[in-house]
Amino acid sequence: MSLSVYQVTIPPLTRMLHNLDAILDKAAAHCSAHSIEPEALLRYRLYPDMFPFIRQVQLACDHAKNAAARLTGREALEFANDEQDFAALKTRVGKTIAYLQSFSPADFEGAENREMVIRRGETVTTYRGEDFLLNRALPNFYFHVTTAYAILRHNGVALGKRDYLGR
Repeated sequence: MSLSVYQVTIPPLTRMLHNLDAILDKAAAHCSAHSIEPEALLRYRLYPDMFPFIRQVQLACDHAKNAAARLTGREALEFANDEQDFAALKTRVGKTIAYLQSFSPADFEGAENREMVIRRGETVTTYRGEDFLLNRALPNFYFHVTTAYAILRHNGVALGKRDYLGR
């Protein structure tokens, strides 16, 4: 069986973002049910040198949209990173899902061999598409979704593996 870059990218990213959207609903409901200020969860971080929950969700969206854009040679969707509540995070997740759904399998033709250059400060790394997807884009995406999940779970939001994986 042969998998296309599209199949390894768009459906799994979209599925996990839908799961993240549902997790955001559960977090908001948890705050409401337990008279918790949403800010307590939104700003929570697992360790002082880690990003807070809001940034974890933003970065999950960024890695998803940027992966699709880089693999297809498109310009990436831009976000202002100004979300301050669950509703705004849900909007961002929704926009990311819509953006991912705008891609077709044909957009990814040749993506496994497309060369891409990533700049982080003075560091420049060149990837072949397949290596970028499997060794950078997907691991980073899943890291941030998992960390967002862990922050909420750590703070008592009733989440389980099914919430993370979806139904």
